[in-house]
Amino acid sequence: MTTLAIVHSRAQVGIHALPVTIEVHLTNGLPALSIVGLPETAVKESKDRVRSALMNSHFVFPMQRITINLAPADLPKEGGRFDLAIAIGILAASNQIPDEYLQDYEFVGELALSGEIRSIRGALPVALAARNAQRKIVLPAENAAEAALVKHAQILPIRHLNEIYQHLQGTASIPLFSKAAANFDEDLPQLRYLADLDEVRGQHHAKRALEVAAAGGHNLLMVGPPGTGKTMLASRLPTILPPMSEEEALQSATLASIANSGFNPQNWGIRPFRAPHHTASGVALVGGGSQPRPGEVSLAHHGVLFLDELPEFDRRVLEMLREPLESGHIVISRAAQQAEFPAHFQLIAAMNPCPCGHLGDTLHPCHCSPEMVKRYRAKISGPLLDRIDLHIEVPNLPRTQLREDGQREPSHTVRERVVAARQCQLARFGKPNSQLGNREVESACQLAPQDERLLDMAIQQLGLSARAWYRILKVARTVADLQGSENIQTPHLTEAITYRRLERKL
Repeated sequence: MTTLAIVHSRAQVGIHALPVTIEVHLTNGLPALSIVGLPETAVKESKDRVRSALMNSHFVFPMQRITINLAPADLPKEGGRFDLAIAIGILAASNQIPDEYLQDYEFVGELALSGEIRSIRGALPVALAARNAQRKIVLPAENAAEAALVKHAQILPIRHLNEIYQHLQGTASIPLFSKAAANFDEDLPQLRYLADLDEVRGQHHAKRALEVAAAGGHNLLMVGPPGTGKTMLASRLPTILPPMSEEEALQSATLASIANSGFNPQNWGIRPFRAPHHTASGVALVGGGSQPRPGEVSLAHHGVLFLDELPEFDRRVLEMLREPLESGHIVISRAAQQAEFPAHFQLIAAMNPCPCGHLGDTLHPCHCSPEMVKRYRAKISGPLLDRIDLHIEVPNLPRTQLREDGQREPSHTVRERVVAARQCQLARFGKPNSQLGNREVESACQLAPQDERLLDMAIQQLGLSARAWYRILKVARTVADLQGSENIQTPHLTEAITYRRLERKL
């Protein structure tokens, strides 16, 4: 006698959860269990986990020849996410559960030897794909809150193999997970920030640049001695950024879901702020591995990537940022597969002016030779600097200015201006100014004749590239949006040019 059962599951490839059909075939012969369909080691080991889980859950493990095919055969499969589906397939093929309703479900989850269901990575893209396929998704209870962020997904959370057995038998139904993502509130995440921009004393020029960067999604480089507030300013940027849309929140959460650390549903709707250490490798920064995983640039999607002590990063690692900064995505190519990850992030970098950090500091003398300063700054290439829209100095402030308790704007006040400016940009082309193409720049950033001459003179004197010319126009457009101006005026252009003057010194 031969019996065949078909169960649906999902494999993780990049940010996608591709369909996998698990075919379980039982036939007479010497007892054996084989898994085919390009499984990796963890998938091959699932036969031992499934056997123990079924026996410890008081099911009958069929003493027949069992062949399990994971189709399509050319798609690599990894991890223990197929354990639950394989177990269900064996139970259906051995007539221990009915198989007429299996086509309405998808199963993902790792089995413990006791039959308990353990959490998996990437539950969010699995729920999204199952919803689009109009199937119910059976997954570990620990992943239910994450999967429920997908609207209209039908989620059946389970903690033990016996629960889904009773559900399919009709003896004890599993209720759909009720927590829905429909209650998305754009303003709620802003209440979770513990830091505030009004905690930064002085540094008015830096705070203005931070506001411009937040309004247009521009990249920012801060240069100054140690202890002047560069890191403090960068950490306050998320508090003034516009709220995420539900689509942006879902994209960001999906990337976090497939990362090694996973996604915490409590961070739903909060723009990511990633601050890797300067010892980070190229794979850690842009992604990679034999089974491609997203790097920091992708985990910062729709958020902020903060690189402190920028020259301390390996130069080859920094050069990897050039393509994603320009294109907004990163492609990881391997012999077996190719994965593409989105990477629309806002780069905020900080650095000292010299190795000792005190060049130009009025309070501490600098002991670095000109050659040392040159070598230090040469770690940051011209092409990378060219892709950073705003360059500002964050100087040491007199103690009297730090003690002043003057009027300081809180984050929510600055954020109101940023949101108003961003809404103008979205109404214009549906995206922030930093992402405008050349034709869109020429359409939205027209200058008066005298301003064109001013910009040409600045480009010539500062020795800037054609890319910098376009980026200055984008920043000027953002400054005009903050002022509520329909056209770019001379003060707007002048302010945008001042943000590139420091580039000549670097």
